[in-house]
Amino acid sequence: MNNTIRTVSRRLAASSVVALLGVYCAMSRAADASAQPAMPPAMAAPAGMYQIDKAHASLQLRVSHMGFSTYTTRFSRFDATLTFDPSNIPASRLVATVDAASLEMDAAPKMCVDIVQGPQFLDTKKFPTIVFRSEKIRMTGAKSFEISGTLDLHGITRPLVLTGTYNGGYAGIANMDPHARIGFSAHGTFKRSDFGMGYGVPAPGTTMGVGDSIDVSIEVEFSGPPLATAGGKSHS
Repeated sequence: MNNTIRTVSRRLAASSVVALLGVYCAMSRAADASAQPAMPPAMAAPAGMYQIDKAHASLQLRVSHMGFSTYTTRFSRFDATLTFDPSNIPASRLVATVDAASLEMDAAPKMCVDIVQGPQFLDTKKFPTIVFRSEKIRMTGAKSFEISGTLDLHGITRPLVLTGTYNGGYAGIANMDPHARIGFSAHGTFKRSDFGMGYGVPAPGTTMGVGDSIDVSIEVEFSGPPLATAGGKSHS
């Protein structure tokens, strides 16, 4: 009988210790969480001139490879400037430039790289720069839009329409990101044969070759005017 009582007592004591430790850990986590500084409220992004933040931007291309896979590649060097007013997005103006020789082809044979950079495709020595210029922006929703412009590629200029979304922004955060920041997602497609690059396009009714349709996906953030201080001055 005494042994039973002692066993029960030890189990109760152990359970109490575990429960107390659990309460202590929970209180500690709550204290740590409350000790973390909250993100300060941010004001809306102002109108002005914005420059691409290359650390938070990507330009990807997707194309059918013989119908077996959708090959995905990217340009690694590009720049863009944007005149932007969040209260009047259709008035925005964008100019983007891409270094044609910066097309990344991970693990591709040198022969394939030479073909893509040579006269049959991009011809990067003759046409080193790809340029997109916006001409008109039409809102299709509260933050969604179509941006119509021209694409200069391989020495040919043709219209291109991108669908996009304004993902939001802020005027800046003191001591963290003291410039305005805005972000967008965009998507579009074009035919490479329209730009004089018809080499390897599959014959009608087949998929043997490299697809004509190029799918473009863009994720980008822009940095803009410096954050104004309470006294009206701006951070540098």
